[in-house]
Amino acid sequence: MHVRTASRRVLAALVAVLAFALAGCSGSGAPAGATTIRVALDWTPNTNHTGLFVAQQEGWFRDAGLDVQILPYNSTSPDTLVGSGAAEFGIGFQNSFTFSKAAGADIVSVLAILQHWGSDIAVRADRTDITSPKDLDGKVYGGFGDPGEVPKMSAVIKDAGGKGTFSTVVLGTSAYEALYSGQVDFTEPFVAWEGIEAQLRNEPLKTFAYTDYGFPDAYGVLLEGNAGWLAAHPDVATKFVQAVQRGYQLAADDPATAAKLLMDANPGAFTDPELVNRSQQMLAQQFMKDPSGRVGTQTLAQWSGFSGFLFDSGALVDAAGKPLTTRPDFATWFTDKYQATSS
Repeated sequence: MHVRTASRRVLAALVAVLAFALAGCSGSGAPAGATTIRVALDWTPNTNHTGLFVAQQEGWFRDAGLDVQILPYNSTSPDTLVGSGAAEFGIGFQNSFTFSKAAGADIVSVLAILQHWGSDIAVRADRTDITSPKDLDGKVYGGFGDPGEVPKMSAVIKDAGGKGTFSTVVLGTSAYEALYSGQVDFTEPFVAWEGIEAQLRNEPLKTFAYTDYGFPDAYGVLLEGNAGWLAAHPDVATKFVQAVQRGYQLAADDPATAAKLLMDANPGAFTDPELVNRSQQMLAQQFMKDPSGRVGTQTLAQWSGFSGFLFDSGALVDAAGKPLTTRPDFATWFTDKYQATSS
């Protein structure tokens, strides 16, 4: 997930890091001479990562001759770790990927983990004065400091018939508690985690999907690789990506089994199995599969839609911090060539 309620995640994060350390951060039983691949997570283990842990638990990395080391989350973004070569692969998002790639990061998206936005605009369910994003004009947004979130929110509000004007308070992982307590009017939860968590704690939310108002869809979560490493190791990259794709396909087809494997791989990391199971079920039903039922596939139209919006809005800057003046060739930002041709 791209954000978390900090006060409720610290213990889980510490437990997860300890579990990784004890396990050596790699799949068990890696064969002698196995090729090491490092994967950077964007947060502590969660249902965005299930396919990785399914492949690990099922031995598919080992069978492919790979020693996959799932790196514990730290404050350095996967975009930076992968782009610098400190990890071969990482979990990212089309949003953050777009800013990093525009600034020169040596990264390529190789697998769409989620086919759609994983987040929505959310307000408290008891806010009868807010029935559409247009009602958010003049309200207070609890934000996370992402350079693309304000242009996105403004565009959705305008698409819904509003002016797109609101105040922003950057709260990071405190945004959800601020929403529940009424300190802010709206924020952006990951619906398959914070949205479910809000229900479980009897703090129901009312949500608005960006695409319902004409805003472009985006790959909510993706697997990215270091472009230079991919070019130098195409066979190893194919083995890894296909094992991961197989893991996510199982998660999409059999979410109950996948959720169990995720929890088995991370003992003590999850305090509420119901949250994990419901999250995995929602992702499987609504977010993971393309129209043919496959996971992982990407299209130029979807990359050009949202990433193109960010360019058109003037939000993208180069490595020197100057606004991009030439529209990127989004076809070079992703590839499906390492994926299996059929599931």
